[in-house]
Amino acid sequence: MVPRSIAACQTTTPEPFRRSERETAWKHDLAEAYRQADDLLAALGLSPEAIPDLDSAAPGFRMLVPRAFAALMTPGDPRDPLLRQVLPLGAERLSVAGFSRDPVGDASADVGSGLLRKYAGRALLIVTGGCAVHCRYCFRRHFPYAALGETPDRTAVAMASIAEDPEISEVILSGGDPLMLDDDRLGALLERLHEIPHLKRLRIHTRLPVVLPSRVTDALCRLLAGSHLATILVVHANHPSELGAQAEDALQRLGRAHLTLLNQSVLLSGVNDAVPTLVALSERLFECGVLPYYLHQLDLVEGAAHFAVSDAQALRLGEALRQRLPGYLVPRLVREVPGVGSKIPLIDSARIGSPLL
Repeated sequence: MVPRSIAACQTTTPEPFRRSERETAWKHDLAEAYRQADDLLAALGLSPEAIPDLDSAAPGFRMLVPRAFAALMTPGDPRDPLLRQVLPLGAERLSVAGFSRDPVGDASADVGSGLLRKYAGRALLIVTGGCAVHCRYCFRRHFPYAALGETPDRTAVAMASIAEDPEISEVILSGGDPLMLDDDRLGALLERLHEIPHLKRLRIHTRLPVVLPSRVTDALCRLLAGSHLATILVVHANHPSELGAQAEDALQRLGRAHLTLLNQSVLLSGVNDAVPTLVALSERLFECGVLPYYLHQLDLVEGAAHFAVSDAQALRLGEALRQRLPGYLVPRLVREVPGVGSKIPLIDSARIGSPLL
């Protein structure tokens, strides 16, 4: 495979920095991530007492925050929207009606070996349970990754399933985060997908270019640019402050590697449930070479009820965005409903039932 554009992926890293170090720096950065709430708060000049509902124990879903992401938070601000996304709170322990451990029906869509079939012509493959950041609203925070395992046999079974179904034209790599795989493992996976003749598109859902931009190396750019499949990278940013200079550089280099870049956000109370914030997010994404794709109403996952925004408020926000932005910068406001063969525009979701409407 010949990369489409190697030169386009070049970084500005000084030559004395050895290639082997440059290409693996992201692993060091991940190893240095904050794993204790007190350590993160101390770095921000905050005491634990500034967060009355702080839950440092976070049973079952530990905290994980890369330092590059934490550096974008406002020191001294206990209500910082980036901090709110990652800081474990006691509210996560509350049992709230309508919120479940499998809010989008992954279990019923699993056809084995981590392969999910929800939508016509597409198959989603969970390639790892690892992430670089633990977002407290994650819809897969209770997913049984350990039951899947990460073995060559599992991958082989999933690939055989895809190869046997000529109706599948697009494979979606998900997780966890697919870019948590190192280049060798990711490259081996892509090679196997390239061998399946009826595949046309590869979609990768990832948060790493935003929260751990050092993962976007020259080698990764070359690897993704070399695919003969049309490759779409769907990133995840919820607030314009997440898109600092490092994330912007990472995203623009991925764009120069001829990848289609889209963003999906989640509407979150106390994070981005305001018109100016959402407008600024769309405009900042465009500056980084990314088009807004979806604005998701919160998946009703157990432990995340404190992030919920009512449907009525979400619809008001969506209408305000249409009034303020050109159409190509307005994300589609949607909800995912288990058992339904597509994302549902929020304006239409009442016909199938909506617990927050």
